[in-house]
Amino acid sequence: MPDSADRFDELVVQLQAIEEALRDLAYDRLQAVADGDDGAAADEKRLLQARRAVERAIHALGGEPAAF
Repeated sequence: MPDSADRFDELVVQLQAIEEALRDLAYDRLQAVADGDDGAAADEKRLLQARRAVERAIHALGGEPAAF
């Protein structure tokens, strides 16, 4: 059975992938805002909030957000 440190490391890797996906989606919504999609601004704000929450979880587990 993996020890707690290994399980934390696995979670950090998964959270880093989620953080990257949220960052990519937020960037796409920002591009939509630039193209005139008014509703995309609210989407981007929610995605940014979610990404920050995931970053906090990564830090809480002792990891660092993925570099981009």
